[in-house]
Amino acid sequence: MASAAPKRGFLARMFARKSIAQVQRETESSELKRTLGKWNLLLLGVGCIIGAGIFVRTGSAAALHAGPAVLLSFVVAGIVCAFAGLCYAELSSTLPVSGSAYTYGYTTLGEFVAWIMGALLLLEYGLAASVVAVGWAGYVVSLLNDFGLHIPAALTGPSGYTLMKDGAPVLVDGHTVTTVFNLPAFLICVALAALLVVGVSESAKVNNVIVAIKVGVLTAFIVVGGLIVITHFGELAAKNWVPFIPPAQGDGKFGVDGIMRAASIVFFAYIGFEAVSTAGQESKDPKRDMPFGIIGSLVVCTVIYMLVAAIMTLLVPYASLNVPDPVAVVVDHFGPTWGWLAKVIKVGAIVGLTSVVLVLMYAQTRIFYTMARDGLLPKVFSHVHPKFKTPALNTVLVGLITAVAAGFFDINLLGDATSVGTLAAFAIVCLSVIYLRRSAPDLPRGFSVPLYPVLPILGILSCAYLISTVPWNVLRFFLIYMGIAVVLYFAYGFHFSNLQHGEGQDSGPDMGEFPAPVGEQP
Repeated sequence: MASAAPKRGFLARMFARKSIAQVQRETESSELKRTLGKWNLLLLGVGCIIGAGIFVRTGSAAALHAGPAVLLSFVVAGIVCAFAGLCYAELSSTLPVSGSAYTYGYTTLGEFVAWIMGALLLLEYGLAASVVAVGWAGYVVSLLNDFGLHIPAALTGPSGYTLMKDGAPVLVDGHTVTTVFNLPAFLICVALAALLVVGVSESAKVNNVIVAIKVGVLTAFIVVGGLIVITHFGELAAKNWVPFIPPAQGDGKFGVDGIMRAASIVFFAYIGFEAVSTAGQESKDPKRDMPFGIIGSLVVCTVIYMLVAAIMTLLVPYASLNVPDPVAVVVDHFGPTWGWLAKVIKVGAIVGLTSVVLVLMYAQTRIFYTMARDGLLPKVFSHVHPKFKTPALNTVLVGLITAVAAGFFDINLLGDATSVGTLAAFAIVCLSVIYLRRSAPDLPRGFSVPLYPVLPILGILSCAYLISTVPWNVLRFFLIYMGIAVVLYFAYGFHFSNLQHGEGQDSGPDMGEFPAPVGEQP
């Protein structure tokens, strides 16, 4: 039984830190299986990054905010992610543990910051999974309609919204349709939660197959669309890329402000590289493999995004892209010879978005798992199923949260809230790198951020700027949400966390001793 903790002041308790030695001991004692190699991690990242950004939200970002310059929005989002990704690579190669940014915050900035990070990660993963599930549902409904199968319109959207198509209300018997519940989005979350209960190894194998199918479909899109674009580039550019940056209309519509607003919309689709760092306890060689998975998946997917965005905006007037299935709309412009490819693209989108929901839900379960082990959440959520070796009850909770959000809430609200939570989490990660460099300069690092401290500082500033482009109603929701999170910390985590009871408390401001990272140990 742990000895009683010495009396400490209020702030000292709030900002108590885990020692690095303790974090690494927890890694060694984890019950999770080490089954993921570097290519599994890269595919994990690719499986998450390639998804809603291309298949769902790219169209609305172009049509409503950036026009053809959505291409630049991807550049902006990719650069911001590169700043954060390099910081994640340094931290994950030093602290290769389940929990990701949450654990990094706990070890560097203290318990209260770790709790805030846990709340942000619920927005980043839980709500992101819901966003992608809604996009998945849109493609399923469209594909079923192609075969004459129709889900009742009221069961295909969020609660209380008028169903729209091509910018106009959908009429049934002369009346508009008010949606009640998004049944397909709800069901996919429930089904994938069940898969994750069975085990991460099985889920990773499914994900690898899905990623292969999805990348194959996108490759076909890029090759065929690229050939058409190259053949008719002058004509297409004059028709659809002039002006490349539409004149600003205010309120984040077109112009430079529109490019930045669109960047915040598509930004959340890049969070796959961060999902890789949540798999630290299930990586075979975290020190070597995790930087490879993080940076590699970010580079691969940024190139794909740029190519797809260029083809989309060249072949189709950007105003026509405000649809739930923009990639399929573009394929329809390939010409009658390629009519069959439209259905293949829809199938590929459905398969691809399935993998994104899977990876995001997987990452969220590992965040809750680590928080419960630390006592910040009830211990029951850290219990591992004796047969499947997965946090089963935890996974059921994540499935329920994502399913309800996907079933009842609007995709734009969910997407913007996800972006704000993600950007705030990334900024804290960049700050953690700066703090750790100053407080522990001799700590062995498998990977170090180049051009320190310029890149971490740029990461913080760029994240703050993109947050400022989000509409006020979303920021208000975010502030209320974070206020509730703070109340819950003082109501539960502050009293029950392991550190508050003297279990593994950091030894002092110098952060104690720094043994070699786990990846270097036998």
